[in-house]
Amino acid sequence: MERHQQFWDLHQSGCFVIPNPWDVGSARMMAGLGAQALATSSAAHAFVMGRADMGGVSRDEALAHAEMIVAATALPVSGDFENGFADDPEGVAETVRLAASVGLSGCSVEDTQMVKGNPAYDFDLAVERIRAGASAARALGRPFVFCARADGVMNGAYDLAEGIRRLQAFEQAGVDLLYLPVPPGRAELAQVLASVTKPVNALAAGPLKSMTIGELAAMGVRRISTGSQIARLTHAAIRDSVSAMLQDGSFALLKGAMPGDDVDALLAKGADVA
Repeated sequence: MERHQQFWDLHQSGCFVIPNPWDVGSARMMAGLGAQALATSSAAHAFVMGRADMGGVSRDEALAHAEMIVAATALPVSGDFENGFADDPEGVAETVRLAASVGLSGCSVEDTQMVKGNPAYDFDLAVERIRAGASAARALGRPFVFCARADGVMNGAYDLAEGIRRLQAFEQAGVDLLYLPVPPGRAELAQVLASVTKPVNALAAGPLKSMTIGELAAMGVRRISTGSQIARLTHAAIRDSVSAMLQDGSFALLKGAMPGDDVDALLAKGADVA
């Protein structure tokens, strides 16, 4: 209960970064470096399983993965659960209940479908799905941050005006946190923030990646997530270092490797974070 309350309290004032690990080791390193909370990433999880993003993992797999991240440290964890692994409202509600059962302190659900092109759910159905998830979260009897995502701007399914209309409807449906990934720029993010009263999550990606935590906080962003980007940095390191070996015969890129003793120390520190 303490970690769930801690997570809830983080969303009530200020601004914090919630990095996205993909295994026990990355979770403990992030905790050891001072993270206050963690969130799973559906894309990063799919990548470590050798699968493509977008519907690459099942609900059972996502729940097992989330439970592993929860057990890795004492930090609160939120689950990235794509479309809630269901098209119907009751299916979304069940996903929220299952998320709580594996120890998560919150979860997010998108309004676009996990099929090619990520088409958006019809507006009314999208709202009913989020209302069902929010109702299930409130019925848990303990703090649980339910986040509704309007992903259509990022996916090209609808424009910013429609995204804002959906966020406003999701707010009325009872969510705790709102999230419109990758608005076109700072001005569009400002429009999102001005359109709702509930806390807003921003993804440090696209044009927002050039902004600082201080700048985002000053605009009114409450939470900043990283999605799969830290995981993709590790994939870039694999690509670049192995390509240099096999194509150029060079091991030069290995010079930046973190010493094993330093890794061990950070893992131990992260495991002990309370």
